[in-house]
Amino acid sequence: MTKRFFVSGTDTDAGKTFVSCLLLQGFSQLGLSAIGAKPIAAGAEPAQNGQLQNSDALLLRQYSGIALPYQQHNPICLARPAAPHLAAAELNQLLDEQQLTANIEQLAQSGAELLLIEGAGGWLLPLSRERYLADWVAAQQLPVVLVVGIKLGCLNHAMLTVREIERSGCRLVGWIANIMQPEMLFLAENIADLTQRITSPLLGVVPFQPESAGQPALATQLASALVAQLAD
Repeated sequence: MTKRFFVSGTDTDAGKTFVSCLLLQGFSQLGLSAIGAKPIAAGAEPAQNGQLQNSDALLLRQYSGIALPYQQHNPICLARPAAPHLAAAELNQLLDEQQLTANIEQLAQSGAELLLIEGAGGWLLPLSRERYLADWVAAQQLPVVLVVGIKLGCLNHAMLTVREIERSGCRLVGWIANIMQPEMLFLAENIADLTQRITSPLLGVVPFQPESAGQPALATQLASALVAQLAD
């Protein structure tokens, strides 16, 4: 049976896609078949066939272990780089949770061992006036991996997100520290502080713009740590 999990971030630029691609590479190196999906994406350009395509979704497709049509990786794609519910409202379009559910059920039939579902923005991404993407994640009972962008303000951003994930009833299986400001004062101390405050395990630390030669080992480390948590 396909194991599914959701990748969220402390904010829009926390590095969800970069970390997700590392995880997908790591799964491949471990001999595990995995698919990366981004159900909702805002900010896209038309491809040669005229279909809108988002750059993050294209990367997830590139590193997925099973080749599928673009739309299966990203069923809701909006041109404007804005909050998806606002970009959709401009087009008189609804962000349909049933469509999201049907999409992941279809992906689960692909034969992949792992299904990585990347969010858009942060944890409380609005879908409508009443609903958030987090509500859908909770309804699907998806385990959550949190990417924390390590920069000034990350302690507040991380703990607010962790508390909200826990309040939703979702299981936070682990978090990944993605260093965004290598010159940050007390960098190591910030990571240590979060490690003490967050009860879920730190799966790994992603250096600032890691060298490509070092990525395979890092990808395998992150993927191994996550697989162990998902098995519990």
